[in-house]
Amino acid sequence: MTDALYLTDAYRRRFDAKVTQVTAEGVFLDQTAFYPTGGGQPSDRGRLTLAEGIELTVTEVRKTSEGILHQVSNPSSVPLGASVAGEVDWARRYAHMRYHTALHLLSGVVYRRIGSGITGNQITAEGARMDFSIPGFDRATAEALIDGVNEVVREHRPVTVRSIARAEAEKDPTLVRVAQELMPDVAVVRLIDIEGFDVQADGGTHVANTSEVGVARLERIENKGARNKRLYLTLDAPGPRGS
Repeated sequence: MTDALYLTDAYRRRFDAKVTQVTAEGVFLDQTAFYPTGGGQPSDRGRLTLAEGIELTVTEVRKTSEGILHQVSNPSSVPLGASVAGEVDWARRYAHMRYHTALHLLSGVVYRRIGSGITGNQITAEGARMDFSIPGFDRATAEALIDGVNEVVREHRPVTVRSIARAEAEKDPTLVRVAQELMPDVAVVRLIDIEGFDVQADGGTHVANTSEVGVARLERIENKGARNKRLYLTLDAPGPRGS
């Protein structure tokens, strides 16, 4: 299996690894900083460079039963056991981190004010959306929620990662905001802790401080059913740790 470096250090953009398996689609590595698609967050992109200087473009990354597969150009050119230097497309990764943390802020505001959970979400490098089960949702309500997000951004709260046993997580319904069918079957639950504001189970990458999120803007809202409402947001200029 692949050691997922992104789980403990979302800011790591370069790493060294060994090729453990080669398939027609791509390669498996003993460790990786590339985030695989999951939880509404798209996979990272970037490149792998062989010792000989040959560069392979990483176009998609996903989890499989055998580990984390890196789809690359011309995988047949990669020798089994080869050493590679990986580099994540940092602009894309950092945008995903900012938007993912922004959605946690939004979820926290909604949960505190309305008590609603999450029914879906999607992140891109240009924007994000989140679905909630909220009756009587309108633009004024959505604008107030975005104002709540920006309040926490201005508070410069630290964002940290910790883990607890699944049995412990299941005792606290506030930790799992997604619908039960969206909760992964894992023994240890990874938590994203926005200090003094919100704690949620999550497997994605996040910024280290809410100030890095930047100013959130409401793009639009959609009615997706009797109770399911969708809110789209965008973020202004990147935070201080972007590059």
